Amino acid sequence: MTLTGPAIVGALSPSRAGDFMTCPLLYRFRVLDQLPEKPSQAAVRGTVVHAVLERLYDLPAPRRSVEAALELLEPQWERLLADEPAYAEMFADDEERRRWLEQAREMLARYFTLEDPTRLEPAERELYVEAVLDSGLLLRGYVDRLDVAPSGDFRVVDYKTGSAPGPDFEAKALFQMKFYALVLWRLRGRVPRQLQLVYLGGGGEVLRYTPDEADLRATERKVQALWAAIERALETGEWRHRPSRLCDWCDHRALCPEFGGTPPPVPDRQPGDKVRSTRRSATDEL
Repeated sequence: MTLTGPAIVGALSPSRAGDFMTCPLLYRFRVLDQLPEKPSQAAVRGTVVHAVLERLYDLPAPRRSVEAALELLEPQWERLLADEPAYAEMFADDEERRRWLEQAREMLARYFTLEDPTRLEPAERELYVEAVLDSGLLLRGYVDRLDVAPSGDFRVVDYKTGSAPGPDFEAKALFQMKFYALVLWRLRGRVPRQLQLVYLGGGGEVLRYTPDEADLRATERKVQALWAAIERALETGEWRHRPSRLCDWCDHRALCPEFGGTPPPVPDRQPGDKVRSTRRSATDEL
């Protein structure tokens, strides 16, 4: 007899869940309409910094220095540029590009004030994880780093190239980490010992959180409620716009009713059609 799990009804990542919570219409534009977006300097810089920190741990522990990280920066930028030549068009001139790289160097140097990579041996880096809930909803995402202790306890680490949030916004920041913790709990049968957000912007800060089963069950209920709201929007065709300060950076203002625009007809596409992406992009959570 062959045992099978529940049929997959859709897929959700922390990034897309965050989009829907921020603005359901933004979720629609990105997931259903799949509208193109201009590359953001901040997002692309985050992708490059993540790549450097991933490859830093390829080096033997004694060689993981600030200098080594800085030496990795331009080669990783060139590698990304070879894959995405359009990123070169983000800059008005060479001086703007130079300042952009300098900000990335500052973030990498700041990382060494927050952690000592010579004392760490990550079990996983840029780990793709997915798990299917009993409802059939597939949760997926990329974990920047997984540290595993000899006891089997593990810590989930995520690098952020922005500044640490204030107390009023910590819960939103931790949602992504609890999402990953839920997936790993379903995969490994063990609740992560610690969730850690390493903020490389501003003055640099590390936010730590110790989850428990109650946390992760609450996160699962929240994720299911989000998916139910997405399904209602699919059924009704109502994708509400939710104005906020983030509208200033949105590429889709011309199509948004808040700014006098009209969204195009909803395409005949279901969220989660593309069950797995094997490559992380600059639009993924950073």
